[in-house]
Amino acid sequence: MTYVDRGANLQIALADPSYVLVGDRPHVIDEWQRVPAIWDTVRHAVDDLAGEKGAWILTGSSTPQKEQVAHSDAGRIGRIRMHPMTLAEMGKSTAQVSLAGLFEDQFEPCACESGIEDLVQLVVRGGWPDERLSDSRDVLIVVRDYLESVFTQSVVQLGESEELSRRTANSLARNLGQFAKIGTLVRDVYAYDADDEILQSDRKTVAACVNTLCRLYLIDEVPGWVPASRSPKRMRVKPKRYFADPSLPVALLGLSPEALLQDWQTFGLVFENLVMRDLDVYARALDYTLANPVRYYHDDSGLEVDVIIERVDGRWAAVEITVSPDKVDEAAENLRGMSDKVCSNERAGMRKPSFLAVITGVGEVAYRRSDGVYVIPIRALGA
Repeated sequence: MTYVDRGANLQIALADPSYVLVGDRPHVIDEWQRVPAIWDTVRHAVDDLAGEKGAWILTGSSTPQKEQVAHSDAGRIGRIRMHPMTLAEMGKSTAQVSLAGLFEDQFEPCACESGIEDLVQLVVRGGWPDERLSDSRDVLIVVRDYLESVFTQSVVQLGESEELSRRTANSLARNLGQFAKIGTLVRDVYAYDADDEILQSDRKTVAACVNTLCRLYLIDEVPGWVPASRSPKRMRVKPKRYFADPSLPVALLGLSPEALLQDWQTFGLVFENLVMRDLDVYARALDYTLANPVRYYHDDSGLEVDVIIERVDGRWAAVEITVSPDKVDEAAENLRGMSDKVCSNERAGMRKPSFLAVITGVGEVAYRRSDGVYVIPIRALGA
């Protein structure tokens, strides 16, 4: 393994990018984006190997400017999005309910751990490998230090303002999982009054900050889903934004586990972020998956569903997310209504969903309701 940003490696790699390729294969090159020429060097080396797979693994915490990489890498370098650990990977979910299995109509009722206090700890602790056994308060210190490093170093290296990016991230945390337009973020970042006209220059600046936070993998954009039977003009397709891990908005908002227990609405939003993190990982592990398999549904009538999981073979599923089992009936009704609506036009050829499910935070049993909707505690779900 070669760490580009350690010791003299950066200077040597700048002078000769092939230096970092030396070593036993498979060989990891960490923080390769510090020397974008490494990408094209690896591409040429792959051609020379004549078919050997997995020789080099390039990892990095940000994306270089497109103009700094000469070739698209098509057919030579595959991209894999890395995430913090899921509950199943941390041993906090039994994973007895398989997302892949649900698509194949394979399901068995099962029990799992419950309890709201433990769930709050899981949200605050997040999926950081080195901190999975740490106390949640200690993890928050680590996460805040990480964010400070992002704003003071990574953001600046990409040419954006430390302070404006910090304010943008805080605004995104306050608007977690919402349809927050750039104008909404601008009013937060620049403290506009309600009746002030927003300057176009401020819009561009905040949009650039959002793009930078995406490039740093701090936030994920979830696109809207347009089923084959519906016109894009009648759908909300602008992205909803979540953080890569639920501990990030918790740290940005300055919350503790005790504060989250007293703020049920905010807890619901960060719990939704946790579920979105895990579903994205599980969905990307499916066969026949899309580049962005997790989406959301929202049409012009106001009908909304939290998650649509789509596959390239045309199969799809719909999921609602709720902390409390008290909301399951409402969520199930919403799912059935959406399914009936998008599948009502037989001429459009829209197939019925493979399954409908409500994912809950609190609940001891995963089961299938009489209407066919699954109820699955997050601590029972896996890939």
